[in-house]
This record gives sequence, C-alpha cells and structure tokens, in this order.
Amino acid sequence: MPATDLALLVEAAEKAGDIACKYNGPDAKRWDKPDGAGPVTEADLEVDAFLKAFLTSARPDYGWLSEETEDTSDRLSDRNVFIIDPIDGTRSFAEGSRTWAHSLAIATDGVVTAAAVFLPQREMMFTAAQGAGAQLNQSAVYVSRETELTSATVLTARPALDAKHWKSGQPPAFRREYRPSLAYRLATVAQGQFDAMLTLRPSWEWDIAAGDLLIREAGGHCSDRTGQPLRFNNATPQLNGVLASNLTLHQNLLAHLNPDGPGLAPL
Repeated sequence: MPATDLALLVEAAEKAGDIACKYNGPDAKRWDKPDGAGPVTEADLEVDAFLKAFLTSARPDYGWLSEETEDTSDRLSDRNVFIIDPIDGTRSFAEGSRTWAHSLAIATDGVVTAAAVFLPQREMMFTAAQGAGAQLNQSAVYVSRETELTSATVLTARPALDAKHWKSGQPPAFRREYRPSLAYRLATVAQGQFDAMLTLRPSWEWDIAAGDLLIREAGGHCSDRTGQPLRFNNATPQLNGVLASNLTLHQNLLAHLNPDGPGLAPL
C-alpha cells in the first residue's frame, strides 16, 4: 500500500461530501433499483462518477468496485481494488437525516489496507491505515472494553433478534440500538460509542470494507456471522453477515449465534 493511499481517500471523501451536500436529500431525484435493491438518488450517482474519475486517475492500476457502478470481472485480476459506497444510508439521505456516510476503502490481496468513512453533515471523518491505528478527526479511537453481554449495547436490526438465529431460541439479553448506515455502525463501534455491531444479512462489500479496517485498527475483531475473517474483492461481492466488537465480546456473541441459521434478504 503506498503511504499516500489514506491521504488520497480522505481527500476524495471530503470532495464527495461537498458534492453530496449541494443536495437537499428529500428534494433529490430518486429511483428504485431493480429487484428490490433499494433506492438511489442523483446525489449517489454524481458522487460515484466523481469518485471513480478522481481515484482511478490517481491509481490507474487499481481495480474498482462500487455500489453505483456496474460491476465487471476486471477487478478480480487486480491486486489493489477500490471498494466504494458513494452514499451509505441512501434512505437516510433521502429523508433528510444526517446519518449517511461516504465509505471508501482499498483492499490489497483481499485485505483492507486503507479506509475512510466520512459523515459530512456531522463533521466526522473516521480513518484507518493498516498498522497505523484508527482515528476520528485525527484523534485515536478504540473499541469498547465491555465483555459482558448483559451490559453490552449492540447495533443490530430487529430481524436479527429472531429466534431462528440463536442456539437457545432467543438472543442474549443485550441492549439493542440501530443506525441505518452499516459503515456508520462499524465506525461507532470502532470509537467505542457502542459495544458491538451485528448483521446477519448477506452484506455487500462496499457497506463493510472501510468499517472492517476501522474495527481491526481500533483493537477489535471483525468476522462474518460464522467467525470467519472477512475477505474482499470476491467474484460475488457479498459477505455472510458481519460481527464486530472487542475480541471477548465477539467470542461471547458468536457462542450464542446459530451458525446454520437462515440468512436474510440482502440489504
């Protein structure tokens, strides 16, 4: 990873924020993607076009994977790949909420090495580079030290509490909170604001890649729903759910999960 990769992502994220914030979310033109894949707005598309032009001109030998760009197999032969969600939390953006984010990552040989998650309307820039720790607005952040599930606050959607996902037929007695952006959920766990994040749905790589590195560099552990390490730039760019927290809490949650529980529809 070139030493300047993180600086490039930060610059791109800041410029993306300038573009997105030109729009008033509720007034932005909006479409529904085919096959129930969720909404997209004109802001998503403008940010995506900018990021692709800006980032690939700076790193022409890096592959490209983005939620709003038609995927091709070309990236599979690239050692380094940009993994981008131009606006993570499009529904929130379109509703006028401030909890949407730009999620930018670079994966090298399937492992994320640089990441930026930027919430421009909250002035929060989360960053991480492999081996250099995780930061919020240039100050170091660390995952929570909470180890007891009964005292933990877990960011997860309500369907994850369904009995079929848990060995005992019910989830442990943790407190549940929710945030609409997966990238933001992971970032808030990396900063220790919440103790864990759990999604049992098949999850798109662009929602998770940047947050995976934030968690790991903040001293935490990030895996799929079965405990396997996350690998990126897959032919089908989806992961088998995500579990993120400090290592002890991760192990405690994993011990309660039913590894054979049915997945849910993709986000």
